[in-house]
Amino acid sequence: MPMSARRKAHLQVHLCVLLWGFTAILGKLITLPALPLVWWRMLLVVLALALLPAVWRGLRAMPVRRRWAYAGIGALVALHWLTFYGAIKLANASVAATCIALAPAFTAMIEPWVTRRPFDARELFFGIATLPGVAMVVGGVPHEMRAGIAVGALSALLVAVFGSLNKRMVEGGEPLTVTALELGAGTVLLTALAPLMALVPGFGGALLVLPSLHDAALLVVLSLVCTLLPFALALVALRQVSAYGMQLATNLEPVYAILLAIVLLGEQRELTPMFYGGVAIILVAVFAHPVVARRSPAAHPELLVTAEAKSVAD
Repeated sequence: MPMSARRKAHLQVHLCVLLWGFTAILGKLITLPALPLVWWRMLLVVLALALLPAVWRGLRAMPVRRRWAYAGIGALVALHWLTFYGAIKLANASVAATCIALAPAFTAMIEPWVTRRPFDARELFFGIATLPGVAMVVGGVPHEMRAGIAVGALSALLVAVFGSLNKRMVEGGEPLTVTALELGAGTVLLTALAPLMALVPGFGGALLVLPSLHDAALLVVLSLVCTLLPFALALVALRQVSAYGMQLATNLEPVYAILLAIVLLGEQRELTPMFYGGVAIILVAVFAHPVVARRSPAAHPELLVTAEAKSVAD
């Protein structure tokens, strides 16, 4: 019996989320510090997108003022990825993925202000409901990993800020063009930051030195297989899957990342049951919000590649 288009689309969405879950694992396996890791990832994606004529057509059609606006958002995207992979280097993949699950709590406070819509008491409630989980997560990691939690929480805050800005400008350009422009601007920012970050543990590193063969292979997988491939699949799947369904699926990303970290990296040996109890509380709040709110406006595919699928729909 042939697979229905909707069922196929749901499978594509879960494949996308699984691939996004691998980004944290690859961040741990790649030996480069956070700055060159993110710089190479952004550069490879931009170079791949630059080969597409549609990207250039969209760029020519975009007003100059809007290009600058997207470039500014791209700077925030770069800082988000830098802090996300910095959290992985300072702690581990499980901790970083858990911190990013806090993004909806920050979004509940930031997005209404940015997009000029009323505050939703339900969003604030579910944001506050994550706080006991955060306390347990902090108490469930070794003391030396707590800097990673702080950096990871900053990364989640940046997701909320640039995700909200992207939603405000959702009709401003074609998704591929927006992605290329944002990541291109992010690459430029990281190049400028390199001298300042050189002495920061876990972050600084030479940009123009070619990675080892091991790191280069993983960077190609990270950029093409775990970034551009799920981006393309998600754009196709969004024709059949509602924004609500997409949000529920993408909430699984930290779950996939943590399970992959246990299976592939053995990170459960570094963490305590209290950590996983905190993760459970955070994930319950994250999953409960869309179930209770059940809002399904248009999805925002241009967020997929820049935010590791966070806040795909709102």
